[in-house]
Amino acid sequence: MMNPFLINEPTCISFSGGRTSGYMLWKYLEANNGLPSDAVVCFANTGKEQEDTLQFVKDCEQNWNVNIVWLEFDDSEVKFRVVNFDTASRNGEPFEKLIKKRKYLPNPVARFCTGELKILTIERYFKFMGKPDFATAVGIRADESRRAAKMKDKLTPLMAANVTQADIQFFWKQQSFDLGLKFNNGVTPLGNCDLCFLKGGSQIVSLIADNPSRAIWWAKMESDIGGTWRSDRPSYSQMAKFTASQADMFSDETISCFCGD
Repeated sequence: MMNPFLINEPTCISFSGGRTSGYMLWKYLEANNGLPSDAVVCFANTGKEQEDTLQFVKDCEQNWNVNIVWLEFDDSEVKFRVVNFDTASRNGEPFEKLIKKRKYLPNPVARFCTGELKILTIERYFKFMGKPDFATAVGIRADESRRAAKMKDKLTPLMAANVTQADIQFFWKQQSFDLGLKFNNGVTPLGNCDLCFLKGGSQIVSLIADNPSRAIWWAKMESDIGGTWRSDRPSYSQMAKFTASQADMFSDETISCFCGD
């Protein structure tokens, strides 16, 4: 069987800033003895990732001596901007620009945030660089068949290599650095956008109870737009008033946002 991590075409290695995509990046570096010139690692920052996520991306760059292109959605002619660890947005600025451009909030039915802030932002960057035709590798594991079903146009080398969550966790326990976010019950609760509306309701309430300031930006967007992120649960300002003991008022199914881990 051919090594699924060998690169033989223009490729974007999409790094979400999580442990799974970080492992995928390492396997690409290992298989190719570094990266060939037609492979680019991209991290698309929404501005709502935790500081630990940004630090993890920087740590991967420095520890593995690999260049990672940091991108953000921007309401400009090219619709993106290139940033770095120091200049990356940390208060939801790219996300807010998108919301104000659309004039409504993304929701479970219209999840335009991932598409615009991540997928299209990366595509626009590649087109701007004169590389409109490229393959995209995403960190989807062998134990994520539900997510993989919607990624048929992407490279999923972890699936091909039968990599599971257990493999990912074992790998990072052997490394000299790791993502500074807790891994609980098979998930990283604060991975991707901190209070993503696709996360389970009780999970969001718990995260707010742990740090009430997390709800401020999400509640402000609801107030600015005059709407809610979801019609089937209280607003973020209302949830901010709940206590952790009231979190069981929700059914706690988290919906996959496809931003990656």
